[in-house]
Amino acid sequence: MINIKENISLKPYHTFGMDINTRYLVEYDSVEELRSLLISPIIKDNIYIHIGGGSNLLFTKEYCGVVLHSRIVDMVVEEHEDSVLIKVGAGVVWDDFVAYTVSNNWYGAENLSYIPGEVGASAVQNVGAYGVEAKDIINRVYAIDVETGAERIFKQDECLYGYRSSIFKTQLKGQYIITYVEYRLSKTPCHKLEYGNLKTMLGDDITLQNIRNSIIEIRKQKLPDPNELGSAGSFFINPVVDVTCFHTLKQEYPDIVSYPLNEDKVKLSAAWLIDKAGWHGKRVGGAAVYHKQCLVLINENNAIPADVIELASQIQKSVYEKYGVEITPEVNYI
Repeated sequence: MINIKENISLKPYHTFGMDINTRYLVEYDSVEELRSLLISPIIKDNIYIHIGGGSNLLFTKEYCGVVLHSRIVDMVVEEHEDSVLIKVGAGVVWDDFVAYTVSNNWYGAENLSYIPGEVGASAVQNVGAYGVEAKDIINRVYAIDVETGAERIFKQDECLYGYRSSIFKTQLKGQYIITYVEYRLSKTPCHKLEYGNLKTMLGDDITLQNIRNSIIEIRKQKLPDPNELGSAGSFFINPVVDVTCFHTLKQEYPDIVSYPLNEDKVKLSAAWLIDKAGWHGKRVGGAAVYHKQCLVLINENNAIPADVIELASQIQKSVYEKYGVEITPEVNYI
């Protein structure tokens, strides 16, 4: 059923929790309803944006168009001898999906526990944590062409996945709306525990549920609950630099936190850069750097969008002046 609301606050629909209005909020339950919306006057006569769980967005002012949201939440499971394919509706809450895979002893998604958002966004953002990215388990992505209404099925390699990036954020931005994502998971253990202090926390008790529990515990220690304190999770993308740049930084800052990507590139910890640049707990208006994790900007005291934008801008400038490294927001400004 298509649900249309007019002049409604987006506060419940994005995790920064700011009271920003949209002219229309439109939700749909099926591919057929999405197709009918795309040729309807409400879409044809207005600008629109499609959102998921709203965990990667900062609305900078009232939105004068249509905010579209999927409520496609069915799942289809296809089991094989050593693996399982799960076709998941774009509107399914991401962590609900991860919990479902863990409860069924299917391996591959557990390191991505407790990431906010919905399934459709996982294929756009290529969400990642603790050494695993969505691309590692995505098999196919189902999408609707917004101009023609035709379905296109993207194989994993057609999605051009990179670090927090995909073809849906670059070449095809705005041209497709994702309706389902199909994941391939393993029935046999394939743990990735090298990242962070996972191995230490787990000890010898390595089970899917314990991995999930440990990651949830770590994330809760670092990240605020958006129901209690508005944020968009990690605000900045960890910057990637070439090896020469890294070695120069390493000489001056021996304790710099880094993760080798390949022979030529090294990923730096944006949280470390921000913290060591002196931003721990600092504020602009109602926005602040979260005291437990410098990568997170929070709506601490009825922040307005301009507060967050100014704080982020000051942090970017400070980090570049100190290290010569550019950090860019992972959060999309709307």
